[in-house]
Amino acid sequence: MKPTPKRVPFTRRLTIPGGRDGRRMLVVAIIDKVGTGLWSGAATLYFVYVAHLSIAQIGALMGLSGILGVAGPPLAGRLADRFPVTRILVITQLARGAALLALLTTNDYALLVLFSALGALPDRASSVLTKLFAARVAGPDRIRYQAIQRTAVNIGWAVGAAGAAAALTVGTTASYQALLLANVLSYVVIGALTLRCAEPPAPSRVVASPATSSVVTPSDPTTGNGARPTGAGRPASRTGRATPWRDRRYLAFTGSEIWLFLDDSILQVGFPLWIVHATDAPVGLAPLVLVLNSVLVIALQVPLSRFGETRAAARRLLVPIGAAFLTGGVALAASAGPGPWLATAAVLLAAVAFTLAEILHSLSSWELSVALAPGEAQGAYLGAHGLAQSAQRSLGPVVVGAAVSAGPFAWPVLGATLVLACLAQHRLVRPDESGTAGTAGAAGAAGAAPKSVARSRSGHCPKPL
Repeated sequence: MKPTPKRVPFTRRLTIPGGRDGRRMLVVAIIDKVGTGLWSGAATLYFVYVAHLSIAQIGALMGLSGILGVAGPPLAGRLADRFPVTRILVITQLARGAALLALLTTNDYALLVLFSALGALPDRASSVLTKLFAARVAGPDRIRYQAIQRTAVNIGWAVGAAGAAAALTVGTTASYQALLLANVLSYVVIGALTLRCAEPPAPSRVVASPATSSVVTPSDPTTGNGARPTGAGRPASRTGRATPWRDRRYLAFTGSEIWLFLDDSILQVGFPLWIVHATDAPVGLAPLVLVLNSVLVIALQVPLSRFGETRAAARRLLVPIGAAFLTGGVALAASAGPGPWLATAAVLLAAVAFTLAEILHSLSSWELSVALAPGEAQGAYLGAHGLAQSAQRSLGPVVVGAAVSAGPFAWPVLGATLVLACLAQHRLVRPDESGTAGTAGAAGAAGAAPKSVARSRSGHCPKPL
């Protein structure tokens, strides 16, 4: 019989892991998303009405930016294993602001493409650095911290989007430029706040073991485990450090993540297109789906985080994640039936199912990506994992667009492939025969460490986001 997760005391639910710096970095995340929400809602219209680009030019600009942005996560992860993560995060925040500010200096298409691409690189990098900071600052409470952060950024995004909608009612060049400048200002503010955060202890600080002539890791606050050989069953680079690029199981895990992140494209791209082109549901339902998604994330992300606090628990979540994906696919197919009431009910059911899959997958993905990474190369591994979301942003709209074009039966088929991806990942991340963490090597034992022991070792770490 599977153990039931213990109920989280109310006082603990009110406590934010990471102490003062943990709280400060949550403020950073909120301000960041408020600024992003202000600009994202106006970016396309800015290029149309201010820079006077065609739809084809805008599509090419965003596509090229996305290609360069893919390099951001692995580059940031590699740097974070060698330099203070807070300082790198400040640099990426200021670089994002500088690239965005540069858009105001020209309407030349080539330069707009260049500046947009240069902004995408630190933008994707900052997401990995934020995740890495959370893993280090929150220790064994990293899942709850991530859940709180995800709730906070959804609130920030909603506030920013509402502000953008109000400003766009004016529709002047000055209003578009004001939204851009507001986002630039948000980068300056969060850069200043990040500078005030202490650097969290990094498990990548390693020492040589004279007895074994191998490298061992000091007690790791992220996992709560003591020193252990870093090379245990782990492919290493020429420098002797563990590397994700030779870790076939971690790469396979990351590859399966690309498919499981499709919920983002399904909700952002698939639902609006499907509602308009294939159902009798009112067109106004499309934005309401995104509102429902945000409300459910805000309401459920933190309470459900207790079901993914260990590696074993995160692995178990893959089963309900697959079930939610399949339910959503079947409901979308049913929404093509006749009548607005049936279509509306089926679309809402699908939205709830895919949102639940999104919430649970964020917990599972977050814990497994950290737990499977060795401490001395945590940044490099999380950087490699960051490629999954970057790749999905390019591949996802194509897959979802094809599903919309193919018709109702494409959705259950897509749901079934997502179930297969969940089952494959469930097998992939299982402990090996000796009961250790398989690919996780050292850090993968995080899920097996008793929570009480892990917390007693982690203490209160200095923090950045």
